[in-house]
Amino acid sequence: MDVKIEPSWKEILKQEFSKPYFLQIVNFIKTEKLAGKTIYPPGQFIFNAFNTTPFDRVKVVILGQDPYHGPGQAHGLSFSVQNGIPPPPSLINIFKELRSDIGLPIPSHGNLTHWAEQGVLLLNASLTVRANEPMSHSKIGWSEFTDTVISKISELRKDVMFILWGKFAQEKQALVDETRHGLLKAAHPSPFSADKGFFGCRHFSKTNEWLVKRGIDPIDWSLGG
Repeated sequence: MDVKIEPSWKEILKQEFSKPYFLQIVNFIKTEKLAGKTIYPPGQFIFNAFNTTPFDRVKVVILGQDPYHGPGQAHGLSFSVQNGIPPPPSLINIFKELRSDIGLPIPSHGNLTHWAEQGVLLLNASLTVRANEPMSHSKIGWSEFTDTVISKISELRKDVMFILWGKFAQEKQALVDETRHGLLKAAHPSPFSADKGFFGCRHFSKTNEWLVKRGIDPIDWSLGG
């Protein structure tokens, strides 16, 4: 099927789009919409992470689990929310760690597009969710698709930093060839676990130090005041 996605990713993932599991995802979402269900993010944002961060520009992967399931929040980038939406608690904790790690002020918004445009692939394991029902699309096939994305980056790229926060993300470690790539792990930034190892992890400065050592431009983690 013809999936509207950035050309470099379309080439890398073209075999996935014709596999039965992917067609099942599409049919499942269509069926839910016909039944009057609200699905997040809106259709034009489902592949936003890929459209904003082409395959050959990926420097860092930050893996999330599930899109936000409230109105106006999700726009296809893990942990990010659209302009005008208050940053959720996990994102606020990410900003707190950024402040303590590299001294950045807490931004007034939670839109992480600036990171994505620099090569930070903000990838959720599930790319859609039913409104107000977290994890409602976690078993419809998305994990097979996004596991393939991680595996393709690991196999075909070199010197990409994978940032895995929380148990779920860390289960993806087996997909990453650590002889070719960097990998950082910490607790999830959720208020339930941030004080168990996320605060103080210094993943932002460590990532930039690692990139610079390999002759790769560091990430400007600032998002404005």
